Amino acid sequence: VFIQELIKEAGISFDQVDAIVVSKGPGSYTGLRIGVSTAKGLCFALDKPLIAIPTLQSMAYGAKEQIPEIPEHCKDKLLLCPMIDARRMEVYTAVYDIELEEVYKTSADIITDESFKPFLEENCLLFFGDGAEKCKDMLQTDENAIFLDDFLISSQFMISLAEQAYLKGEFVDTAYFEPYYLKDFIAGKPRVKGLPF
Repeated sequence: VFIQELIKEAGISFDQVDAIVVSKGPGSYTGLRIGVSTAKGLCFALDKPLIAIPTLQSMAYGAKEQIPEIPEHCKDKLLLCPMIDARRMEVYTAVYDIELEEVYKTSADIITDESFKPFLEENCLLFFGDGAEKCKDMLQTDENAIFLDDFLISSQFMISLAEQAYLKGEFVDTAYFEPYYLKDFIAGKPRVKGLPF
């Protein structure tokens, strides 16, 4: 029903859709499972191809459009560092140049005051996302560390990247595509009040 409402609000019909785009991860295990399952269902029902965009790259695209006032010495050496909270002091992160080329591979990192030192020695890093907020106290002591506050992830950031992928024919196999979880899912022990476990 929600998807039907979105199509109606956009003023189009399902047969005008060229492809389905989904965020491939990393991110919330449950969110990725639901998102990818929904996207696959639409692809099969509408006979449309599936495009998967890396979550951190789409965040970098969004941040690129919102770059705050930065120090003069950072103008020509700015890198983008999206961060997704992965619990405790761990984040899902990567580093991109201003052209959105990955210069530090997507990883799950535990943040310390030594994190990103090699990058910060030669460049300025723009940190953003809910993971950046929790790391701010540790990382902001470096003059080359800049923070984009109140950054919100949006599916809008995938539009341009998805259009580029569509024009290049960069589709994923709908049947076999799996989200990029980055870490294995570990189920917690259910705790129901009154039950003996």
